[in-house]
Amino acid sequence: MPEKVSIVVTSVAEPNEALKALAKGCIDNGFDFIVIGDEASPAEFHIEGCEFYSLSRQRKSEFEFARQCPLRHYARKNIGYLEAIRNGSGIIIETDDDNLPKKSFWEKSQRIADSAVIGHAGWVNVYKYFSDSNIWPRGFPLEHLSGEQLEFERLERAEVDCPIQQGLCDGNPDVDAVYRLTLPLPQSFRAEGQVALAEGAWCPFNSQNTRWWKDAFRLLYLPAYCSFRMTDIWRSFIAQRIAWANGWSVLFHKPTVEQRRNEHNLLADFSDEVPGYLNNSKICEVLTGLEVETGVEKISDNMRLCYNRLIEIGFIETRELELLDVWLGDFEAACR
Repeated sequence: MPEKVSIVVTSVAEPNEALKALAKGCIDNGFDFIVIGDEASPAEFHIEGCEFYSLSRQRKSEFEFARQCPLRHYARKNIGYLEAIRNGSGIIIETDDDNLPKKSFWEKSQRIADSAVIGHAGWVNVYKYFSDSNIWPRGFPLEHLSGEQLEFERLERAEVDCPIQQGLCDGNPDVDAVYRLTLPLPQSFRAEGQVALAEGAWCPFNSQNTRWWKDAFRLLYLPAYCSFRMTDIWRSFIAQRIAWANGWSVLFHKPTVEQRRNEHNLLADFSDEVPGYLNNSKICEVLTGLEVETGVEKISDNMRLCYNRLIEIGFIETRELELLDVWLGDFEAACR
C-alpha cells in the first residue's frame, strides 16, 4: 500500500494560482493538502481539495503548540506538520504559497537513492552542480563561496538513504538578499541530476520544496525564537547533524517548482539574514563538535542537545527549549 502523502503550506494570501495548482494536484494524486493561516489570513478561505486551518481552528486543536507558538511567524507551519502526522502521513512535502508545481513535482519519490554522493567535504555549494551561474543557496556562508569543489563527473556514486530531499526551484530560487541586490534573476537550473550530501558535507536547505519521510519527521521543527530568515536554515543544519548520526544523507535534486516570489523588502531580508552571514560557519562548527547519539528513538534528545548548545552560544533565545518540548510532546501525541 502506498504511503500517505501530505503537502503543508503556511499562507496569509487569498486563494492564488499556486495554492489552487497545489490543491488540484493533491486531488489528482490523492494527497492531503494542509494550509496553515495566521493573523493576516483572509476571513474566508476555501479551495476545493484544501484543509485550511484558521487561527481559531488551530487553537481548538489538540496541539498545545498551536496555542504557544508566536503569531505572525513562519514557525506556525509546525502545526501543519503535526496535523499531517496525526492524519497518518508517511511523507510530508513542504512548500510555499508562491511556488507553482511542475509536472515532475507529482512524481513518486524513493527514499533510497542511487546518486552522486559527497562526504567529508566541508561546505558544498550544491547549486554549482545544477548551474554554471554564480549562484548559491540562502544560508550558504559567503566566506566559503570561492571554495573548490569536485566536478560532478568525478563524484562517487552510491545507493544512499535520504529521508530528507530538497528539490530546487526555478525562476526566483531561494537565494539570499546579497544575491538579490547584486546579481541577475530569474535563474533556472538543470532539469536533471541529483547530489546527496553525506557526513561531513554541509549545505543549507530550505522549506520551499522539501520532502520528508517518517523517520525524519521530528526534524521538521522550525524554531520560533531566532532570526526570521534563518528559521529553516538553522533547522537544516541541526537536521543534517542528526542525520549523519543515523547514516542518512540529504538529497538535492532537479527543480520541481517555479517560484513567482511574493513581494519582499530586500533590505529587511538582508537585516534578518545578518545573523546567518556572521554565524552560519560557527554554528555548523559547533554542531559538528557535539556527540550526537544514533537511533531514531534518540532524535528528540539530540534535538534538545543541539538547540541547547545554540542557546548557550547566544544564537537562539532560551525560551526556544520550552517551545521545542511542547512540539516534541505534541509530536508523540500525533503519532499515537
